[in-house]
Parts: sequence; C-alpha cells; structure tokens
Amino acid sequence: MKAEGARRRAPSEPSMATVTTAPATGSGPPSTLRRISAALFRHPRAKLALMLTPPLGWLVVVYLISLALLLISSFWRLNVLTSQIEHVWGLQNYRTLVRQSVYRTIALRTAGMAAAVTITDLVLAFPISYYLARIATRRMRAILTLAIVLPLWSNYLVRMFSWKIVTAGGGPLESLLALFGIHKNLAFSNWAVWLTFCYLWLPFAILPVYAAFERVPGSLLEASSDLGGRGWVTFRRVVVPLVLPGMAAASIFTFSLTLGDYITPNTVGKAYFIGNTIEQYVGTANNLPLAAAFAMVPVVIMAIYLLIMKRLGAFEAL
Repeated sequence: MKAEGARRRAPSEPSMATVTTAPATGSGPPSTLRRISAALFRHPRAKLALMLTPPLGWLVVVYLISLALLLISSFWRLNVLTSQIEHVWGLQNYRTLVRQSVYRTIALRTAGMAAAVTITDLVLAFPISYYLARIATRRMRAILTLAIVLPLWSNYLVRMFSWKIVTAGGGPLESLLALFGIHKNLAFSNWAVWLTFCYLWLPFAILPVYAAFERVPGSLLEASSDLGGRGWVTFRRVVVPLVLPGMAAASIFTFSLTLGDYITPNTVGKAYFIGNTIEQYVGTANNLPLAAAFAMVPVVIMAIYLLIMKRLGAFEAL
C-alpha cells in the first residue's frame, strides 16, 4: 500500500531535472552597452581610437584647418590704394620675401637666436639634470625640482618684465659686469633678448634631459666600469648616446618657443624678429597676406628641424 501510494504521488512532484533545466526568469540577451564594452575589451586599439577621436578631431579643426586658411590667405594680395585685401591668387608675397633682403635678415636673425638659446639651455640643462638624476639626495632632488618648476607657476609677462628690469641701462646686470671691467650697454639689445629667452625656456630644457638621465640603467654604467671604461669613456660612449634623444626633445621646445615668440623681442629688445614683424603687419600695416606668407617661414623651418630631430630619436623621449 505504501509503495502504491508513493507511485501515485510521484507524478505530481516536480522532478530534479525539471527544476535545474528551467530557464531563469528575467535573464534576456546581453544589452547593447555590454556588447560594446565586450567588443572594446577584445579590441584595445579600437578603444584607444575611440578615446583619441574627440581631442584629435578638435586639433584638426583648430590647428590644421587654421593652418590651411593661413596658407590660402598668403596667396592673396593687398591693394595699396584701397588698403583692401583682394582674393586674387598669386605668388607676389613670396616674391617680396625672396627679393627683399630685409626679410632674409630677419629670418636669419630669428633662426640664429633660436639656435643660440637652444644651445645655451642645453649646456645649462645637462649638468643640472645629471646632478638631479645621479648625485642629489631624494630631499635635495625634490627641492631643486620645485625650484626649477616654480617659475612656470608665475605669469609669462612677470618673468619677462623682471628681466627687462635686470638688463635695463644702469641696472643690476650692467653694474655687476662693470665690477669685472665689462662696460656693455645691455638695454634693448639682442643680448638682453637672448638672456631673457634662456631664462624663460630653461625649465623646458631641464625636464626632458632629466627624464632621459632617469632612464639610464645603472647596470650599464657598472658594466662599463667592469670592462675597464673610465669615467670619460663611459660618459662619452654610454651616457651621451642614451641621453641624446632627451636632449633632442628638449631642443624642440626651446627652438620652437623662441622661433615664434614676439612679446619678448618687442619688450626687451628693439630688433625685428619674425614674430614681432608679423605682429606689426597684422596690427599696424594691416597687410594680412604678407604676414601670412611670412608666417609660413617658421613653419617650414620647424618642419625641417623636426625631421632632423626625428632621426635623432627625439620623439621617443617626449
């Protein structure tokens, strides 16, 4: 009787297989966001491209399109009678830049100043960076790094005007040089512009060189010493080749910043450079086509300079 009752009740009880194989309620197909997230996780390059598209798109709109418009306007011309810009295509602005020697002089002066500032800052940045990376204690490294970066927190005009006061006629620097028998009029000279540029861009030279020194493995220096390499040989054959990309990267900052600056030459000096010449044509002479044509000169110079620095591995250290 008991067995028969059990057999009668069995069909009404749910089997274990039925319970385990029943579909879970509320579990549907994966959502669209989950599918996109899974696809991006499987394709990291697509994820990187999606993240970089907005800033790169903004860069294309703001920089490349404006540069294209600058190039287009350089082929227009200014009507000297009406002072109106005529949208007539021609190479007359570039012929003016080539035929008149004053523009060649200004371009050479600007490129020479940029090269002089770059060399000076690299000469100063090399020992400072070496001391920070290899000799200074952790506490001293923090103090010196703060001292290097601290001027960048102040306004550009404040730093520039401070050097205008230092290099003024009868100012502190001239008085200091007079103690050594050097009587030099620094006020509004190219020397004053050079000193100001060197001070302004020195932090931009120190930081990349310091980062390059930080990446030099100490094991290479020990291996060179074990193989009989003395200090100068190790420095010349091991340290300098490894630090050279960092120095090339630093030179890009100092060279480009000097090449395009116009405020310092206008304030500290009185000679014409590319920047303040373009500023005068835009503001005073209202000759926008000639200014646009002259603005293409530093673009070409920087393009050539970047190609040279690329061969030296500068972009690997940025």
